[in-house]
Amino acid sequence: MNYKTIMTIISENAPYRPALDTARCLSERFDAHLEAVCLGIDPSQQGFYYAGASAMMIQDNLAQVRENTEALEAEVRQILASNVLPWSSTAVATQSVTLNHVVAHRSRFADLVVLPRPYGEGRGHESEAVIESAMFDGGVPVLVLPDEVSLEQCPSNVVIAWNESSESLRAIRAAMPFLQAADTVSIAIIDPPEHGPERSDPGGALSQMLARHGVRAEVSVLAKTMPRVADILNRHASDKNADLIVMGAYGHSRFRESILGGATRHMLEIAAVPVLMAH
Repeated sequence: MNYKTIMTIISENAPYRPALDTARCLSERFDAHLEAVCLGIDPSQQGFYYAGASAMMIQDNLAQVRENTEALEAEVRQILASNVLPWSSTAVATQSVTLNHVVAHRSRFADLVVLPRPYGEGRGHESEAVIESAMFDGGVPVLVLPDEVSLEQCPSNVVIAWNESSESLRAIRAAMPFLQAADTVSIAIIDPPEHGPERSDPGGALSQMLARHGVRAEVSVLAKTMPRVADILNRHASDKNADLIVMGAYGHSRFRESILGGATRHMLEIAAVPVLMAH
Protein backbone atom coordinates (compact mmCIF):
# COMPACT_ATOMS: atom_id res chain seq x y z
CA MET A 1 0.00 0.00 0.00
CA ASN A 2 1.23 3.47 -0.89
CA TYR A 3 0.02 6.76 0.49
CA LYS A 4 -2.53 8.30 -1.86
CA THR A 5 -3.72 11.20 0.30
CA ILE A 6 -1.17 13.09 2.38
CA MET A 7 -2.45 15.88 4.60
CA THR A 8 -0.81 18.60 6.62
CA ILE A 9 -2.68 20.76 9.13
CA ILE A 10 -1.32 24.28 9.38
CA SER A 11 -1.94 26.77 12.17
CA GLU A 12 -0.54 30.17 13.02
CA ASN A 13 1.06 29.13 16.32
CA ALA A 14 3.44 26.51 14.89
CA PRO A 15 6.19 26.64 12.23
CA TYR A 16 4.43 25.06 9.28
CA ARG A 17 6.94 25.28 6.44
CA PRO A 18 8.96 22.07 7.20
CA ALA A 19 5.72 20.06 7.47
CA LEU A 20 4.37 21.57 4.25
CA ASP A 21 7.63 20.93 2.38
CA THR A 22 7.72 17.36 3.67
CA ALA A 23 4.11 16.76 2.61
CA ARG A 24 4.91 18.15 -0.85
CA CYS A 25 7.97 15.93 -1.33
CA LEU A 26 6.22 12.81 -0.06
CA SER A 27 3.19 13.44 -2.26
CA GLU A 28 5.52 13.58 -5.26
CA ARG A 29 7.34 10.42 -4.13
CA PHE A 30 4.14 8.42 -3.72
CA ASP A 31 2.13 10.09 -6.49
CA ALA A 32 -0.36 11.21 -3.85
CA HIS A 33 -2.86 14.03 -3.51
CA LEU A 34 -1.63 16.75 -1.13
CA GLU A 35 -4.23 18.35 1.11
CA ALA A 36 -3.39 21.39 3.23
CA VAL A 37 -5.85 22.37 5.96
CA CYS A 38 -5.25 25.87 7.34
CA LEU A 39 -6.73 25.81 10.82
CA GLY A 40 -7.71 28.84 12.85
CA ILE A 41 -8.64 28.25 16.49
CA ASP A 42 -10.64 30.59 18.71
CA PRO A 43 -9.75 29.61 22.30
CA SER A 44 -12.51 31.67 23.93
CA GLN A 45 -15.47 30.06 25.70
CA GLN A 46 -18.95 31.37 26.39
CA GLY A 47 -18.61 31.32 30.15
CA PHE A 48 -15.79 33.87 30.03
CA TYR A 49 -18.13 36.73 29.07
CA TYR A 50 -20.90 38.51 30.95
CA ALA A 51 -24.51 37.57 30.22
CA GLY A 52 -25.76 38.79 26.87
CA ALA A 53 -22.31 39.40 25.41
CA SER A 54 -21.34 35.82 24.56
CA ALA A 55 -22.89 35.53 21.11
CA MET A 56 -21.57 38.90 19.94
CA MET A 57 -18.04 38.31 21.28
CA ILE A 58 -17.84 34.79 19.87
CA GLN A 59 -19.01 36.02 16.47
CA ASP A 60 -16.38 38.77 16.47
CA ASN A 61 -13.64 36.38 17.60
CA LEU A 62 -14.51 33.84 14.94
CA ALA A 63 -14.60 36.55 12.27
CA GLN A 64 -11.08 37.62 13.24
CA VAL A 65 -9.84 34.02 13.32
CA ARG A 66 -11.43 33.38 9.92
CA GLU A 67 -9.74 36.46 8.44
CA ASN A 68 -6.32 35.37 9.76
CA THR A 69 -6.84 31.82 8.53
CA GLU A 70 -7.79 32.95 5.03
CA ALA A 71 -4.62 35.06 4.91
CA LEU A 72 -2.62 32.00 5.97
CA GLU A 73 -4.29 29.90 3.28
CA ALA A 74 -3.40 32.52 0.68
CA GLU A 75 0.28 32.07 1.65
CA VAL A 76 -0.02 28.31 1.36
CA ARG A 77 -1.73 28.50 -2.02
CA GLN A 78 1.09 30.69 -3.30
CA ILE A 79 3.68 28.13 -2.11
CA LEU A 80 1.80 25.23 -3.71
CA ALA A 81 1.04 27.01 -6.97
CA SER A 82 4.03 25.39 -8.71
CA ASN A 83 3.06 21.84 -7.70
CA VAL A 84 2.60 19.53 -10.66
CA LEU A 85 0.65 16.92 -8.69
CA PRO A 86 -2.93 17.45 -7.47
CA TRP A 87 -3.35 19.48 -4.30
CA SER A 88 -6.04 21.32 -2.42
CA SER A 89 -6.17 23.78 0.45
CA THR A 90 -8.94 24.71 2.85
CA ALA A 91 -9.29 27.45 5.46
CA VAL A 92 -11.18 26.29 8.56
CA ALA A 93 -12.05 28.41 11.60
CA THR A 94 -13.24 26.69 14.76
CA GLN A 95 -13.47 27.07 18.50
CA SER A 96 -11.27 25.00 20.76
CA VAL A 97 -14.30 23.08 22.09
CA THR A 98 -15.01 21.69 18.59
CA LEU A 99 -11.36 21.23 17.57
CA ASN A 100 -11.33 17.43 17.97
CA HIS A 101 -14.39 16.98 15.79
CA VAL A 102 -13.06 19.27 13.05
CA VAL A 103 -9.62 17.59 12.90
CA ALA A 104 -11.14 14.09 12.96
CA HIS A 105 -13.59 14.96 10.18
CA ARG A 106 -10.87 16.43 7.98
CA SER A 107 -8.20 13.80 8.57
CA ARG A 108 -10.10 10.50 8.69
CA PHE A 109 -9.82 9.82 4.95
CA ALA A 110 -6.12 10.70 4.68
CA ASP A 111 -3.45 7.99 4.56
CA LEU A 112 -0.86 10.08 6.41
CA VAL A 113 -0.91 13.40 8.28
CA VAL A 114 2.31 15.43 8.52
CA LEU A 115 2.55 17.78 11.50
CA PRO A 116 5.17 19.85 13.33
CA ARG A 117 6.24 19.01 16.88
CA PRO A 118 3.46 20.07 19.28
CA TYR A 119 5.81 21.36 21.99
CA GLY A 120 7.85 24.52 21.65
CA GLU A 121 7.78 28.28 21.90
CA GLY A 122 4.36 29.76 21.20
CA ARG A 123 2.64 26.37 20.93
CA GLY A 124 -0.15 25.59 23.34
CA HIS A 125 -2.51 22.74 24.11
CA GLU A 126 -4.16 23.04 20.70
CA SER A 127 -1.06 21.75 18.89
CA GLU A 128 -1.04 18.59 20.98
CA ALA A 129 -4.82 18.25 20.57
CA VAL A 130 -4.47 18.28 16.76
CA ILE A 131 -2.07 15.30 16.83
CA GLU A 132 -4.20 13.38 19.30
CA SER A 133 -7.41 14.07 17.38
CA ALA A 134 -5.89 12.86 14.12
CA MET A 135 -4.60 9.63 15.70
CA PHE A 136 -7.45 8.82 18.08
CA ASP A 137 -10.54 10.25 16.40
CA GLY A 138 -9.36 10.31 12.79
CA GLY A 139 -7.61 6.94 13.06
CA VAL A 140 -4.76 8.09 10.80
CA PRO A 141 -0.98 7.72 11.32
CA VAL A 142 0.89 10.95 11.99
CA LEU A 143 4.40 11.90 10.92
CA VAL A 144 5.73 14.41 13.48
CA LEU A 145 8.66 16.63 12.54
CA PRO A 146 11.13 18.25 14.96
CA ASP A 147 11.62 21.99 14.56
CA GLU A 148 13.51 22.99 11.40
CA VAL A 149 13.63 19.37 10.19
CA SER A 150 11.95 18.19 7.00
CA LEU A 151 11.82 14.80 5.32
CA GLU A 152 12.25 15.62 1.66
CA GLN A 153 12.87 12.06 0.47
CA CYS A 154 12.12 8.57 1.72
CA PRO A 155 14.25 7.78 4.78
CA SER A 156 17.16 5.42 4.19
CA ASN A 157 17.68 4.30 7.81
CA VAL A 158 14.62 3.52 9.95
CA VAL A 159 14.36 2.47 13.59
CA ILE A 160 11.24 0.61 14.73
CA ALA A 161 10.35 0.72 18.43
CA TRP A 162 8.86 -2.71 19.11
CA ASN A 163 7.18 -3.69 22.40
CA GLU A 164 4.70 -6.29 21.09
CA SER A 165 1.79 -3.85 21.48
CA SER A 166 -1.07 -3.39 19.04
CA GLU A 167 -0.15 0.31 18.78
CA SER A 168 3.37 -0.59 17.62
CA LEU A 169 2.04 -3.03 15.05
CA ARG A 170 -0.39 -0.45 13.64
CA ALA A 171 2.46 2.04 13.31
CA ILE A 172 4.61 -0.52 11.50
CA ARG A 173 1.83 -1.36 9.05
CA ALA A 174 1.21 2.36 8.48
CA ALA A 175 4.93 2.91 7.83
CA MET A 176 5.26 0.05 5.34
CA PRO A 177 5.85 2.33 2.29
CA PHE A 178 8.78 3.92 4.15
CA LEU A 179 10.10 0.57 5.37
CA GLN A 180 10.01 -0.95 1.89
CA ALA A 181 11.97 2.00 0.48
CA ALA A 182 14.58 2.08 3.28
CA ASP A 183 18.12 0.74 2.94
CA THR A 184 18.34 -0.43 6.56
CA VAL A 185 15.67 -1.14 9.18
CA SER A 186 16.47 -1.78 12.84
CA ILE A 187 13.92 -3.29 15.23
CA ALA A 188 14.70 -1.89 18.68
CA ILE A 189 13.47 -3.94 21.65
CA ILE A 190 14.09 -2.55 25.12
CA ASP A 191 14.33 -5.10 27.95
CA PRO A 192 12.01 -7.77 26.48
CA PRO A 193 9.98 -9.56 29.19
CA GLU A 194 11.50 -12.83 30.35
CA HIS A 195 8.15 -14.61 30.21
CA GLY A 196 6.64 -12.91 27.16
CA PRO A 197 5.44 -14.74 24.04
CA GLU A 198 8.66 -13.78 22.17
CA ARG A 199 11.07 -14.62 25.00
CA SER A 200 13.02 -17.17 22.93
CA ASP A 201 13.20 -15.05 19.78
CA PRO A 202 12.57 -11.33 20.44
CA GLY A 203 11.38 -9.62 17.27
CA GLY A 204 11.53 -12.86 15.25
CA ALA A 205 7.87 -12.93 14.21
CA LEU A 206 7.98 -9.25 13.27
CA SER A 207 11.14 -9.78 11.21
CA GLN A 208 9.41 -12.60 9.36
CA MET A 209 6.35 -10.46 8.65
CA LEU A 210 8.53 -7.64 7.33
CA ALA A 211 10.59 -10.02 5.20
CA ARG A 212 7.42 -11.15 3.44
CA HIS A 213 6.85 -7.49 2.52
CA GLY A 214 10.36 -7.20 1.13
CA VAL A 215 11.83 -5.50 4.21
CA ARG A 216 15.06 -6.92 5.62
CA ALA A 217 15.36 -5.89 9.25
CA GLU A 218 17.91 -6.51 11.98
CA VAL A 219 16.92 -6.88 15.63
CA SER A 220 18.63 -4.88 18.38
CA VAL A 221 17.84 -5.89 21.97
CA LEU A 222 18.64 -2.91 24.19
CA ALA A 223 19.10 -2.78 27.94
CA LYS A 224 17.20 -0.12 29.82
CA THR A 225 20.26 1.82 30.89
CA MET A 226 18.42 5.14 31.04
CA PRO A 227 15.25 6.02 32.98
CA ARG A 228 13.19 7.05 29.94
CA VAL A 229 12.41 4.85 26.95
CA ALA A 230 12.48 7.88 24.63
CA ASP A 231 16.10 8.62 25.62
CA ILE A 232 17.16 5.05 24.79
CA LEU A 233 15.37 5.13 21.43
CA ASN A 234 16.89 8.48 20.51
CA ARG A 235 20.37 7.26 21.41
CA HIS A 236 19.85 4.11 19.34
CA ALA A 237 18.51 6.17 16.42
CA SER A 238 21.63 8.34 16.63
CA ASP A 239 23.90 5.26 16.70
CA LYS A 240 22.14 3.90 13.60
CA ASN A 241 22.18 7.31 11.87
CA ALA A 242 18.42 6.90 11.49
CA ASP A 243 16.30 9.49 9.74
CA LEU A 244 12.93 8.08 10.90
CA ILE A 245 11.59 6.42 14.05
CA VAL A 246 8.41 4.32 13.89
CA MET A 247 6.52 3.70 17.13
CA GLY A 248 3.11 3.13 18.64
CA ALA A 249 1.57 6.08 20.46
CA TYR A 250 -0.19 6.43 23.79
CA GLY A 251 0.02 2.91 25.17
CA HIS A 252 -1.20 4.53 28.39
CA SER A 253 -4.14 6.92 28.54
CA ARG A 254 -3.64 10.43 27.21
CA PHE A 255 -4.57 11.83 30.64
CA ARG A 256 -1.91 9.73 32.35
CA GLU A 257 0.73 10.78 29.86
CA SER A 258 -0.20 14.47 30.10
CA ILE A 259 0.14 14.37 33.91
CA LEU A 260 2.85 11.79 34.55
CA GLY A 261 4.61 11.71 31.21
CA GLY A 262 5.24 8.71 28.99
CA ALA A 263 7.20 7.47 26.01
CA THR A 264 4.93 9.24 23.52
CA ARG A 265 5.10 12.64 25.17
CA HIS A 266 8.83 12.40 25.85
CA MET A 267 9.52 11.38 22.25
CA LEU A 268 7.48 14.29 20.91
CA GLU A 269 9.50 16.62 23.15
CA ILE A 270 13.04 15.44 22.42
CA ALA A 271 13.13 13.53 19.10
CA ALA A 272 15.85 14.81 16.78
CA VAL A 273 14.45 12.99 13.70
CA PRO A 274 10.91 12.61 12.33
CA VAL A 275 8.69 10.14 14.19
CA LEU A 276 5.83 8.20 12.59
CA MET A 277 3.22 7.35 15.22
CA ALA A 278 -0.08 5.48 15.22
CA HIS A 279 -2.49 4.40 17.91
